[in-house]
Amino acid sequence: MIKHLSLRHGWWYHYRIHVEKARALCAPPLFQPLYEYLEGMFRHCPDEKFLTGPRSSKFKFPLGISPTPLPHHPICTLAKEGLARNEYNTAHSNVQMFLLQHDASTVGIEVPVWLDPHEDSFLARLQKTGEESGPLSGHIDVLSIENGIIWVWDYKPRAEKERYATTQTLFYARMLSRRTNIPLNLIRCGYFDEQHCFVFNPADIAHHQEQQGRTNKTPVHTMTL
Repeated sequence: MIKHLSLRHGWWYHYRIHVEKARALCAPPLFQPLYEYLEGMFRHCPDEKFLTGPRSSKFKFPLGISPTPLPHHPICTLAKEGLARNEYNTAHSNVQMFLLQHDASTVGIEVPVWLDPHEDSFLARLQKTGEESGPLSGHIDVLSIENGIIWVWDYKPRAEKERYATTQTLFYARMLSRRTNIPLNLIRCGYFDEQHCFVFNPADIAHHQEQQGRTNKTPVHTMTL
């Protein structure tokens, strides 16, 4: 069964989870907090967190991340199949819904996440250097669980050309980790289209950036799987 909630966060986001897959993959005790979070958003999502402050998708600065390319990752094939079906109005929706319906590891799409500056020293430091103040928020395109790892995915139609998708997904991971209290080292990030896929370990990046600061452009070669 797929549960659906439309969230008016500036514009409409259609939050969905696959209940049976979420229950099976969010096995207690480690990932039980994730399942509780996913279900909890249907009962109460703090909409006010999404109406002011910056969006992770609007962060247009590099963090020196050098992601690992995985050109033959299965998610590319699934994206291609979803686009070919063309059942929905947008490419994003076609890819997201196909993954939710047909990929064994995908548990949610458009998952709302947020982070207050006092909850994250890295975010607080960024806002002191000129980024928009207020809570950071976003909606994770695709959330999956595979081999004991949570995957935060973002669909990017021209993934190979992306410059800031690593920054966006890094903060998605930090927000999800804070909301669920699941350690960042159990989360991986990636972005993809039907041909290209790039992944990295946010725990590696977070440690490097907290040590070096935002202005450091030295590439961080990752990932530690």
